Amino acid sequence: MKDPIVEEVRRARDAHAKQFNYDLDAIREDLRNREKASGQPTVSLPSKRITKKEKAI
Repeated sequence: MKDPIVEEVRRARDAHAKQFNYDLDAIREDLRNREKASGQPTVSLPSKRITKKEKAI
């Protein structure tokens, strides 16, 4: 089953990634810049370490 909304999001994501030659660092930097330029508040949470016990689950 193909969802037209999911397909549209995938096309947009691919077009954005293509602009940066699929370079993940460049894509991340662009998204961070867009986030800052938006003026919307953002939340940054600290990294959470995963224990060996959690990995097993």
